[in-house]
Amino acid sequence: MLIGLLATLLALGWLALPGAAGARADDPVELSRDGQITDRTGALQDRTDAVEDALDRLYAERRIQLFVVYVRDFSGRSGQTWSDETADRNGLGQDDVLLSVATRARQYAYSVDADSRLTDEQLREVASAAIEPALRENDWAGAAIGAADGYVSVLAGRPVTAPAITPGPADPGSGSSGPSGAGDFLLPVAVVGGAGALAVFAYARRKRRSATRTTPAAVGWGRSPEGPVPLEELDARAKQVLVDTDDAVRTSEEELGFATAQFGEEAAKPFTEAVARAKDELTRSFRLRQQLDDAFPEDDATRRRMLEEILTRCTAADEGLDAVAEDFDRLRALERNAPEALTGVETTFRTLTGRVPAAESAVAGMRERYGDGAAAPVAGAVGQAGDRLAFAASALDQARQAVDGADHARAAVYIRAAEGAVGQAGTLVDAVDRRSAELAEAAGKLPAALTETETDLADARGLLEGTTAATSTADLRGRTARAEAVLTDVREAMATGPYDPVDALRRVEEADAALDEALAGAREREEGGRRARSLLDQAMLTARSAIGAAADYITTHRGAVGAPARTRLAEAQRRWERAGELAAADAQGALAEAQQADALARQALELAAQDVRSFQG
Repeated sequence: MLIGLLATLLALGWLALPGAAGARADDPVELSRDGQITDRTGALQDRTDAVEDALDRLYAERRIQLFVVYVRDFSGRSGQTWSDETADRNGLGQDDVLLSVATRARQYAYSVDADSRLTDEQLREVASAAIEPALRENDWAGAAIGAADGYVSVLAGRPVTAPAITPGPADPGSGSSGPSGAGDFLLPVAVVGGAGALAVFAYARRKRRSATRTTPAAVGWGRSPEGPVPLEELDARAKQVLVDTDDAVRTSEEELGFATAQFGEEAAKPFTEAVARAKDELTRSFRLRQQLDDAFPEDDATRRRMLEEILTRCTAADEGLDAVAEDFDRLRALERNAPEALTGVETTFRTLTGRVPAAESAVAGMRERYGDGAAAPVAGAVGQAGDRLAFAASALDQARQAVDGADHARAAVYIRAAEGAVGQAGTLVDAVDRRSAELAEAAGKLPAALTETETDLADARGLLEGTTAATSTADLRGRTARAEAVLTDVREAMATGPYDPVDALRRVEEADAALDEALAGAREREEGGRRARSLLDQAMLTARSAIGAAADYITTHRGAVGAPARTRLAEAQRRWERAGELAAADAQGALAEAQQADALARQALELAAQDVRSFQG
């Protein structure tokens, strides 16, 4: 049964990835088969026996297995991600805890199962009172001993006492943290049998509760002997944390949608607020990343400050989601009333399946009326939606069999897998409907836009004719020529065959905006505002279309998309929203924001597509 569940999880992972990829070297690691200690840096030296005694005491008194692993770094991943994936790979279950220590990177993390007896408060108490004091003094063995004894204390209701500190080397070991020859760790049969399904269930639904105890700048419990973290390393860490946090927020939004639909808005209100706060922190982080990536370089001190703020905000976003994770898991645990949950997913599945033929016809209609270029953003959406629905159908069959067999824990895994597949299929089908509506709306606006631009061209020609020879008119002449060329191209495209009205409207709007800027000094302010408002309506449409296309692409391929594309998309969304805020009071400022949003969203889509191609290659 466990193999079947793992196969389902692997298939679910495929939904958000464009292709298979090999495992990253050393990440996650295979735990030692000789015990609960995996020391790849020689950190414990002659104190291995003392650590083993503490681990044995914890198991003897509380039946909890603490696994500890020492490596040089977390291979470019966040400590939380590294620890969770190591725990999942090695099959750690409900009564297991993993403590991961990166000696050179000076970071650590712990990972426990969602259903562990240890609460978040108890875990934090042990971390702050026993683990971190030892790590600050490079007492590698003391951290493990303090963790084991601390867990015994909190489970017995006693306060955690600080361990006796024995300082050790700041950077133990000088070799690579690569494989040491250890094979897969085999848990005792009783633990596998009792906890295996629970561990897989927690992994499938992203319910593993874990935390990293780093400083706000996420650089670990102290500085390395070499000094501050190099800017290049800090920059890479910020990019990775942005990706991890963006994925966490997107996954939380998906979970929230299902919880709201199933349990009602009032019950889901705390989770809605937590997701909104996390999105706000993430948006601010993406804004900082955009500033770092723009054409105006910052000095090293400013760059470091901004990178640390990104890490701080992303940490706050993660902690905000973690704060409600336990309550959220308790709410979602109601799905163990599997028959009702299964019925709801099956209803959504049937509705979406019925929409696929109409979406397919809509794509064909777009191609016939507007050409392949206009339909390109959703050209593969129907096929991808069909793949997701095929997977969902298989998962629902498995879930139905499990429900019929009264195995609700197993059914929940397949129900969640089906939910994810159905959710992505819905995104893809909705994208087709939205693109079709946008093309029709743009086609309706295009004639008026052409007329407006012709009016501006007439004004420009009149201004040029009345200008004296001593006055420079090169800029106005250049903009006039460009606008004339765009109008000629667009009119020819409309007359000769299928064309992309969104792209045509964008080109006309950009040419007219440039022309309008040159004419602004010759017009009354009121007229200029009227023209800007007219152009703004078109710019908002083209920007919204570009943002929607990029967001859908990143959501359905997020396993392969890195920080640059996500940063551009977040900045595009921010500028589009800002344009809406300025529309009433400052039409020209709003127009500039909308145009920037459109350009950034197109950049995001292009960067995301490059990431996917690189991933596939």
